[in-house]
Amino acid sequence: MSERISGKTKLIGLLATPISHSKSPKMHNEAFAKLGLDYAYLAFECGQDQLEDTIKGFKALNIRGYNVSMPNKIAICKYMDKLSPAAEMIGAVNTVVNDNGVLTGHITDGVGYMKSLKDAGIDIIGKKMTLIGAGGAATAISIQAALDGVKEISIFNRKDRFFSVGERTVKDINEKTNCKAQIFDLEDTEKLALEIQDSVILTDASPVGMKPLENLCNISDPSILREDLVVSDIVYIPNKTKLLEMAEARGCKTINGLGMMLWQGAEAFKLWTGEEMPVDYIKELIF
Repeated sequence: MSERISGKTKLIGLLATPISHSKSPKMHNEAFAKLGLDYAYLAFECGQDQLEDTIKGFKALNIRGYNVSMPNKIAICKYMDKLSPAAEMIGAVNTVVNDNGVLTGHITDGVGYMKSLKDAGIDIIGKKMTLIGAGGAATAISIQAALDGVKEISIFNRKDRFFSVGERTVKDINEKTNCKAQIFDLEDTEKLALEIQDSVILTDASPVGMKPLENLCNISDPSILREDLVVSDIVYIPNKTKLLEMAEARGCKTINGLGMMLWQGAEAFKLWTGEEMPVDYIKELIF
């Protein structure tokens, strides 16, 4: 790294909490080095209380861009000068590009998730999906899945502040795509079991399973996970969440969040640099 840093090195950041576990700095810095690009990527512990000041500081320093993860994806939208069409529709941002002081918020989570499924040989187009969560990542995934041609999406979330976000997401999907979407209370375990029964994939897009919630699982009854069901979790540390361990024990095919992290990162990489991330190299090196 010391051999690459110069007086012209452009900085890319990552704003989230917790963040020390993230593989994004290694992924992006290795990609910069591989392509000989004069960039450096650092992670910054930042929650919503520090978000406004951090963005002002980054803008003053002309930081080229940054990723945004939990819990900042929705909160950051109000600080952007512009939103990409996808970010505006979804109401969340995970990638910021600074063009001479003009901040544009993008969302690459949905594209990254769908590419990770394709890369793993999983086809959900024209089929039904059950999704847990209604926050920024969950919204991006559900809308991108609908745009890509998933036939039906059943969203489950607790009756918390994100439930109304989920209701808006369902409305947008039903009005703007050919997908049928519904939202239900996650506490309704009978309904959850019924919706999973005719889905090809169950995706947990909530923070449950990630520190400090690593010992928790949104599924209490393993019997609702049948052998031919694909079970996906956007968490990648731990490598196997309680949900994925449960699904493997039931004989399900499982996929964690590493693929989504890789492919959403590749989309962000191109937005900042104009170059394609060397994905095969990064997969072999890190994943």
